[in-house]
Amino acid sequence: MSHHQITEAKRRLHRSELAVPGSRPELFEKAAAGRADYVFLDLEDAVAPDDKEAARRNVIEALGNIDWHRAKKTVSVRINGLDTPYMYRDLIDVVEQAGARLDTILVPKVGVPGDIYTVDAIVTQIEQAVGLDHRIGVEALIETALGMANVEAVAASSPRLEALHFGVADYAASCRARTITIGGLNPDYPGDQWHSALSRMLVACRANGLRAIDGPFGDFGDPEGFTAGARRAAALGYDGKWAIHPSQVDLANEVFTPPPAEVDQARRVLQALEEAAAAGRGAAQLDGRMIDAASARMAANVVETAGAISARGC
Repeated sequence: MSHHQITEAKRRLHRSELAVPGSRPELFEKAAAGRADYVFLDLEDAVAPDDKEAARRNVIEALGNIDWHRAKKTVSVRINGLDTPYMYRDLIDVVEQAGARLDTILVPKVGVPGDIYTVDAIVTQIEQAVGLDHRIGVEALIETALGMANVEAVAASSPRLEALHFGVADYAASCRARTITIGGLNPDYPGDQWHSALSRMLVACRANGLRAIDGPFGDFGDPEGFTAGARRAAALGYDGKWAIHPSQVDLANEVFTPPPAEVDQARRVLQALEEAAAAGRGAAQLDGRMIDAASARMAANVVETAGAISARGC
């Protein structure tokens, strides 16, 4: 390992992330009672301009009245972008009035490290002013060409930062991609047209100890398409994926949950290497294959994820 050590962000189970419009308060209790690991209450794209203030009030009320943590949820609020007249009031009102019940703030359309610095500075001042006894995390949506061009710097921009999310729809628009669908594959492209961006963002996340979350798949009537996209992201190393409809939550949970056979194999790898170490060997053989310290690190990731899922009671 490098002498330069990275502090890992707070661990959170993040297989499925359900988006809930702040203008639809009738959905909040259902989201809390559902099976998503992570729920974000949206003040941005899912809310019309005339509904922004009412949505903000709805979200503050929901944070105060619903026990999200008892429901074993990470709860976040997606604020409006820094280029809008809504963002500063989103931060001030939500954090001042409901920050004690808030886990993270999701910042959309992050383009440069200064975007995260701005949010961090404001949240820090509010936390100090109202005496919050926990630090609210920040998460960034990488959904523009500018954000992807600066993704490594964004990922290193703040110790408050916990995760990066790939916002495929706005990213496609920013790149002027030939598509009008949210996520999914273009048959004119030989493979996955999002692979390069997903890979680059993943590396930026892991190099800085952050979670990596794949973005939405718009056609919730196509579970096979959603599952295929989730599997591609999981193969790269992503922690989870957005669900824009409750029907996608179980699909995401299934894909990002290591199957029992994989967990058992990972435990066998760790056991074999432990026995090899006791015998003074740095490597071992298991089922006709060589395993070593790198194998142990891969296996430990699987076992740790399975442990977190088990602890949540899933």
